[in-house]
Amino acid sequence: MRPAVVFIIITIMIDAMGIGLIIPVMPDLIREVNGGDLSHAALWGGIMATTFAVMQFLFGPVMGGLSDRYGRRPVLLLALVVMAADYVLMSIAGSIWLLMVGRVIGGITAATHATASAYIADISKPEDRVANFGLIGAGFGVGFVLGPLMGGVLSEYGTRAPFWAAAALAMGNATLGWFVLKETVRKENRRRFELRRANPLGAIRALGQLPGIRRLLVVYFIYHVAFAVYPSVWAYFGQERYGWSPAVIGYSLGLFGVMMALVQAGLIRVVLHQFGERGTVFAGHLFSILAFGVIAIVTSGTVALILTPLAALAGVIPPALQGIMSRQVAANAQGELQGALSSSTALAMIISPMAMTSAFAYFTGSGAPIYLPGAPFLLAMSLAIVSLFIFLSRPASQNMA
Repeated sequence: MRPAVVFIIITIMIDAMGIGLIIPVMPDLIREVNGGDLSHAALWGGIMATTFAVMQFLFGPVMGGLSDRYGRRPVLLLALVVMAADYVLMSIAGSIWLLMVGRVIGGITAATHATASAYIADISKPEDRVANFGLIGAGFGVGFVLGPLMGGVLSEYGTRAPFWAAAALAMGNATLGWFVLKETVRKENRRRFELRRANPLGAIRALGQLPGIRRLLVVYFIYHVAFAVYPSVWAYFGQERYGWSPAVIGYSLGLFGVMMALVQAGLIRVVLHQFGERGTVFAGHLFSILAFGVIAIVTSGTVALILTPLAALAGVIPPALQGIMSRQVAANAQGELQGALSSSTALAMIISPMAMTSAFAYFTGSGAPIYLPGAPFLLAMSLAIVSLFIFLSRPASQNMA
């Protein structure tokens, strides 16, 4: 694997760790700087998590557009340096407002997922893009696993230790990138930066005008809303349905992240070879519909854990969709495409937790019309069915499988 690709994967890992890394220490840290009880701290924690996602949503297309204009290298390296400084800021913050500022900056700098994906598109042959996008998904999966684990281990050394470690990791990766990352955007392919195309909705709308792209964008968005049911309600669902401890919940999420990484780093190539891009999207939807439906009704925690690999198989969908869309977009708009996809994912991460936790609360509360802890997974299954229907209603010739 080329050093530049290793740098890109590490960058995605660091982006994915942005939220999970601080989850174990945030309750104590918020009370440390702001006082109050755990419930009050949870409210602030929720606000910070939403703020982080909103910033990623808003700045994904900006980062992608800037990389189309000025190149991938300066955008990626500068974002990492600023991210390292932001973690230092949070490690010494003495007020809740400084922590909020840190989350704002952190969300912006973690929006480089678009630029990293565009870099992969730049260096990949059209027939290799889907498999290489899978490497990005694998990096995200590893970051999803390492974030909470790293935060939990380092919390033993104080509430600030995870931030110092994250700052060192970001700065170390920026140093690696300085030496191994070469610019991939040629001068003749650079386009003028336009703010109207860099706002998230504007970028999605502009790309939606391209033939065959609009429906794929909708499918991509619905998939992420449905799939986010796992980080949104898994902890609550596991405790309510199976009586799991926080440790078991953490291990189960770690197992899920590992399986996602394996699927997107290796299995995606096998599935693509067997089914093609269109068939891969179809198969991924079938796996997700089956997994959501079974998890919603199964009463055995052991069976739920065994189903984890099946649920992770749905991870083949995003890289396959990215590959289809990437081949229908001009070379000078790859950053814009990935920016729009990044914003779509961030928007899903804003919407899904509210929808999934509301469904869980409604069907497990004292006034529930029927006791159904698995309601969020039935909602996710319904969304996956809608997503599959939209995808299949698109002519096969446009999918370029």
